[in-house]
Formats: sequence, structure tokens, C-alpha cells
Amino acid sequence: MMKKNNQVRSRAIKRQVKKRSRKRKLILFILVPILLLVTATSVYALNMLNRAQTAVDNAYEDDGRDRSELREIDVDPGQDHVSILFIGIDQSEHRDNEGHALSDALVLATLNKDENSVKLLSIPRDSYVYIPEVGYNDKITHAHARGGSRATIDAVEGFLDIPVDYFVRLDFHAFVDVVDALGGITVDVPYELTESDSYDRRDSIHLLPGEQQVNGEEALALARTRKQDNDIERGRRQQMIMESILDKAVSIGSVNRLGNIIDAVGDNMATNLTFNEMTSFISYGISGHLNVETLNLEGSDLYLENSVGQNIYYYQLDEPHLAEVQTKLKTHLDLIDETDQYETNIDGETQTSPIENNN
Repeated sequence: MMKKNNQVRSRAIKRQVKKRSRKRKLILFILVPILLLVTATSVYALNMLNRAQTAVDNAYEDDGRDRSELREIDVDPGQDHVSILFIGIDQSEHRDNEGHALSDALVLATLNKDENSVKLLSIPRDSYVYIPEVGYNDKITHAHARGGSRATIDAVEGFLDIPVDYFVRLDFHAFVDVVDALGGITVDVPYELTESDSYDRRDSIHLLPGEQQVNGEEALALARTRKQDNDIERGRRQQMIMESILDKAVSIGSVNRLGNIIDAVGDNMATNLTFNEMTSFISYGISGHLNVETLNLEGSDLYLENSVGQNIYYYQLDEPHLAEVQTKLKTHLDLIDETDQYETNIDGETQTSPIENNN
């Protein structure tokens, strides 16, 4: 009887051992692929991190300032509310304008750490403002042609009275390459249009109205065109395209495209942001919800006669609306309280621009 009981216990123990063995095999079967996936992802992420750091390091460009003259102390994007000026330039070898290209797109972004919010202000390229680099009023698009990013920063700070802490300059080839690296983006084309491509091949891009998938060259054509409307509407289209790029960039399907995106941006970008400063903005994207507001500048058409009797077009900013935008951005950066009042100061004398062949 005792021998039989021992046999029963022995069989029970063997069953438990086999059961534990099966459970361990099942756990290993589940865990090993997960561990491999995590390891592979970590290696991939590390590789992307290294490529990103190399791209940013290669793109670094000193703007010649310790900080904005409108700041009393240095700012840290990891802790403070800051601003970034995005400068889109139409620079290419076939145009032979490297180093003195016009800025075709200007967007000032203010970022509030506490609210986890971003305000994007589109600045019309024909805005008639004072350009400190040359000492007279001109289209703001000409600032970059006269003195690069620093001249553009000084002009923006001058008419907005907002500190520009950082800048990011991209040429249109980067724009085209990024959209193509993402596999295209979805946009809403407002009307039928024909435009030149990035190599100035006339009417080589043709788009019909409606929501559709576009490639890099088509997205650029939509961002650049203003044949049927104006700079304000073009600014709104550029903001729409930026949002579409952001949506596609953070989608799961775009993870494997990150390498191409980094390469596309790195080859065609300049910025005074260091890699550590740039990574401090990650908190805005991973906090769960990012509040984005787009702003535009109201104004009216202005024609001024130049020295040879030609009427040159400018965009005259509406001063009351400009003051409202200034207050909103200063409040967002926590530079003033909402109840603070101030007057907008316009520096310099009004003069006709000597650049007469760019409209």
C-alpha cells in the first residue's frame, strides 16, 4: 500500500514538473520574441538617435548672439517658454542664389511649457517692415537675401517685439525629400492649379481640387502657389501642410522611414539649436495632448512707386491687429500678464526698397 502511494506521489510530482516545464516553455515562447523585439527596437532607436545627433551637429550654425536682445537672461527649452523661427528658403544650385536666397516661408512658433501648447504665426513674405540690416523698410522676404538668418531674426524681432530664441532654416529640397520620405501626405487642394517644380520647370505640376495624396513636388507646389489668392491664404495652406506632415511623421507606419527623414532634413537644414536643446522639445509630443493654434497677420495691399516709376507691391500690416498678436504671443511666452498694455513701436524711416525685381 505504501509502495502504491509512493508511486502515485511520484507520478504527481512528474506531472507538476512537466507542467512547470511547459509553463516555462510557454513563458519563454512569449518572452523571447518580445525581448528580441525590444532589443531590435532599442538598437534601431539608438541608431536613429546617433543619426539624428550627427544630422543636427552637422546642421548647427551660430547666429552670432549669446541670446536675444529682448531677453534679460538665457533661456533653457527644457524648462522655459521659448520661440523658434522657421525659415523656408528657395535656394538651389540651378538658381545660383546660394547664400542670398529670399525667404519664401516664415513661421514663428512660441512654445509654452506649462500649457503644453504651441502657437504658429505665419508671416507674409511681402510684409512691409523695417529691416535693421539695411536700415530701411522693405519686404521681409528680402531680409534673408541681405543678411541671412540673422538679418531675418532681427527684422522679425523688430516689428513683433518678440524674442526669437532659436531658428531653423530649411530649403525647399528638404521639404520635397521629407514628404517623399514619408510616402506622401494627404492635403486638401482648394482649386485646380499648375505650378513650376523645385527645378523651375514651368507648369510641370498639375493638381485638381479636393482632398488627395500628394508627393513632395506636388506638396511644394501647393505651398508656394499664390496665383489665385494671396500671401495670407498661402500661409494658411503652409500651416495645413505642416500639420499633415506632423500627423504622418508620428504615425506608426512612418517609423521605418525615420532614417530617410533624418537624412533629408540633415542635408538641407541649418539651426542654432544644439542636439540636447532639440531633444528637450520631446516632452511636448509625449505628454499626451499638444495644443496647437495657428495665427495670421491681417493687413492690406500697398503699392509704392520706386525710383524708375514702377509700382511695387507690399503687404501693409494692420497695426491694431498686430498689437493683438503681439500681446497674445507675449502672454504665451509669459513675458507679460494678460492685463498689461503696451504700445507697438515701429523703428526706422519708411523708404522704398532698392530690390525692385522681386514681387
